[in-house]
Amino acid sequence: MEAILLYPAIGAIAGFMAGLFGIGGGVVIVPLLAFAFGLQQISESVILHLAIGTSLATIALTSLSSAWAHYQRGNVRRDCLLLLLPGLIAGAVLGVFIGDALSGGAMSLLLGIFFLLLAIKLVFNLQPGGRRPLPGRLGMMSAGGIIGALSALFGIGGGSLSVPFLEWRSVPMKQAVGTSSAAGIPIAVIGALTAMLVGSGTQALPQWSTGYVYWPAFLGIVILSVPFARLGARVASGLSNRMLKRIFAGLIVLVAFKFLLG
Repeated sequence: MEAILLYPAIGAIAGFMAGLFGIGGGVVIVPLLAFAFGLQQISESVILHLAIGTSLATIALTSLSSAWAHYQRGNVRRDCLLLLLPGLIAGAVLGVFIGDALSGGAMSLLLGIFFLLLAIKLVFNLQPGGRRPLPGRLGMMSAGGIIGALSALFGIGGGSLSVPFLEWRSVPMKQAVGTSSAAGIPIAVIGALTAMLVGSGTQALPQWSTGYVYWPAFLGIVILSVPFARLGARVASGLSNRMLKRIFAGLIVLVAFKFLLG
């Protein structure tokens, strides 16, 4: 019961940090859910798969308000979104199937490497060199496939991958963020539905799960994530971007090493 009470707290923390650092909640939700599931003594063989699937389900709901706000401000490039969409959908399905085929230990190692690379990118502000025009239909679909697959594999909305790509392809920053926000919806929706499907026959899942989505955690998180995201955005307005980036990078490094050490 104590672990179940953690889920609203996870929603508050994830929402606050998403608003504070401008990142998708999945980067925070996945490690916190893995911790909570461990306290519930859920089988280690499914903890990370369940955390990733549940994270995708929460992102599917909470990202709608963010994407709509960007759309109203004219910051969603519909041409880019439509070109990315087939790849995003196919990639999200593929990413979940890849994750399902991996053991908990392999997933932990991959998550650790991914978070460590993300922290390095933030600290050194690494960006693709130069600016290039948008690729053709095949290139955009391929990019969407890679973004969708990696995002679904790690339970994130995709902004840490799609924003740098769109910026590199000469899309202005505000439009890159807005389009990325909208692109996160199909990744999360298709990824969550696929996680429900592929995990449906798993024996070690707790009660109240549909495949790899655990509904008590989903409900607890979504209740508080949106209001706390607004609070985080207010706090962020009073801090420097450099300080925010360093704090967030430090937190991600800690998470990365936790996953790398199993």
